[in-house]
Amino acid sequence: MPNTFDFTTTSNQTAVDFLAEKTGLPKARIKDAMNKGACWWKIKGKLLRLRRASKDLPAGTRIQLYYDEQVLSRLPSAGQLMLDKGRYSIWYKPHGMLAQGSQWGDHCSLLRWVEVEYKRECFLIHRLDADAAGLMMIAHDSKAAALLSQLFQSRDLKKYYFAQVTGELKTAHLRIDQPLDGKESISIVNTLRVNDDHLSTLVEVLIETGRKHQIRRHLSGIGHPIVGDRVYGTPSKTPLQLLAYKIEFRCPISKQLIQLELPKHLHL
Repeated sequence: MPNTFDFTTTSNQTAVDFLAEKTGLPKARIKDAMNKGACWWKIKGKLLRLRRASKDLPAGTRIQLYYDEQVLSRLPSAGQLMLDKGRYSIWYKPHGMLAQGSQWGDHCSLLRWVEVEYKRECFLIHRLDADAAGLMMIAHDSKAAALLSQLFQSRDLKKYYFAQVTGELKTAHLRIDQPLDGKESISIVNTLRVNDDHLSTLVEVLIETGRKHQIRRHLSGIGHPIVGDRVYGTPSKTPLQLLAYKIEFRCPISKQLIQLELPKHLHL
């Protein structure tokens, strides 16, 4: 059962000793939870993850532990490096892998996985639904992160997706501009193949904006939810059939045109 612990120290103690005393949890489990990003402390007015169990906490330090055995027991998937440009890299994120962590931990996120496996500082540029798979960009220094984030904000980066949708959908350059959460939202849909059983259709989607669950909501809104969409469609054992398969942009660092597509064996 998930538990949230929130304490303030009254004397100088190490983080693991203090949490063991207050929560009654074994130190080994606390250390594991801290290493997996489930522990937070407030420093200079900011809540940050605290991973070092031996950290000395002065009196008056606020510390929080979000303990969920189910979350902490999950094994992280492995990302695949698709392009390494030094100051940033582009990865394949598999279905079920988080883009970034939550307050309950980050060990199953692509961002943390790259930090641990490749020993590189990582900065999030954009997100990809946990249920979706595909290309995701990560910066490796703060200046690169700012430059790359500007690409997304100015819409100078093109993101293409494959989606298997329910039903037969025949369309070319269908522009869906239904606002989401009160904000402009634009998706362009093209049919690639109506499947032989006529029960589903493979489409390509180019998004001009990046709202939460934009493609899923737009396709569901026209009566063709994505296969495997538990939120906007019908619950299924099939993973969400949404794949960020291609990305195009001009690198703000080298000024080189980058066009990257996932290899065929990773396509839907």
